[in-house]
Amino acid sequence: MKAIASVGSGNSLTISRSATKHDLSGNTQESYAPPMSVVGVEQLDGLVSGTSDIAIDFVRDWREAASRLTAADRTAFQHGYWLGPWYQAFDDVAPLIAVISDAATGKDIAMVPMISHVRRGIRIVEFADLGVSDNNAPILSPGATPGAAAGAIGKALVEGLRALPDRFDLLRLRKMPVEVGGRPNPLVSMGRIGSSSLNGNLVLMGDDYADYQASIKRMQMPRSWRVFTRHAGARFEIATDVARAHELMDVMDVQQQARMRKLGSPFVLNDAAHARFYREVVRRGIAERYAVVSALVCDDGVVATALGVTHGATYYLLRISHGGDPWANCSPGLLVAERTMAALHAEGVRRFDLSIGNQDYKRRFGAERVPLTDVSVALTWRGLPYAWRDHAAQGLRRYPAVAALAARAMGKGTR
Repeated sequence: MKAIASVGSGNSLTISRSATKHDLSGNTQESYAPPMSVVGVEQLDGLVSGTSDIAIDFVRDWREAASRLTAADRTAFQHGYWLGPWYQAFDDVAPLIAVISDAATGKDIAMVPMISHVRRGIRIVEFADLGVSDNNAPILSPGATPGAAAGAIGKALVEGLRALPDRFDLLRLRKMPVEVGGRPNPLVSMGRIGSSSLNGNLVLMGDDYADYQASIKRMQMPRSWRVFTRHAGARFEIATDVARAHELMDVMDVQQQARMRKLGSPFVLNDAAHARFYREVVRRGIAERYAVVSALVCDDGVVATALGVTHGATYYLLRISHGGDPWANCSPGLLVAERTMAALHAEGVRRFDLSIGNQDYKRRFGAERVPLTDVSVALTWRGLPYAWRDHAAQGLRRYPAVAALAARAMGKGTR
């Protein structure tokens, strides 16, 4: 294999390579690769072949990268209304966006929004996430067919990162869905589907919301609504302007912090960076219904709130808060979620993802688990122990009983 790397102004570096038959261990690399194996957690069990050149341009500024690929397939968490505020708010990490193109035509085919940071002396590259996104994925050009060269794209990404002067040690790609906009996610081929400890929780509905209500009748949502509406001024609302949405988010922060304090758990979503991020997402997305801030309100105040984002016919529920024990008789957390689903269903939404995590209420809502995939690749010898550890953890997840036993032995509990 022949590879060419050229460094530009310092903000980007372009890698071109011809995709030929090779395995994903990295042993066949002929340039800019140390004489060692690259360990990819749950690698492809076979060969990768392709015919077209792939070029990768690493961009250090999100706005510059975003201008390269506007019309594209993505999930809600790769939308400009999400990533723009993200890169602004979490400015203590370094942006590193890989723009992947066809070297022969120069046409961009995919973009991978990432960051780099140092943890315990290890230089890590990962998605722009830091725990706030429900999934991570590349952004795919609608005219490209990256699924056919999925392995080649993943391989080129690893080689490109290893060629950078930053000398990154570890690539971690976490919480990846199998598909992006109904098309294969080309980076999932580097790992094993379902290897993530987290999963989505998807509720699929038909056109008649009454049918769905009947399927969850044991939750007694109509009864909870009747109990709630006995209070003067009781109503459900979805904020339609930024000022009202931010008012509700202020309440959300207070209610969630009180809940976490009661549980003895830390709460960070109201710190400066997170607060700035969520409010900017809402500011940008409220008018187009990308950001949805909903609430149960009465004359006594705001009883419960919910924050979510929509993309196409899918709604992602991200945060829920409620006023606590005084309102327990109307199950306000569940009720605000159900009322939000009903309102959005009337607007054409048919897919409702209740976020990562496997709380019991999600099964009661009829949610089915959606597998997500993790990949770890050592870029230098310093990254090898971390990739091996990730690999071992992912292997354990195939055996939940063993994983639970190991977690208890380490005093961590189940994830």
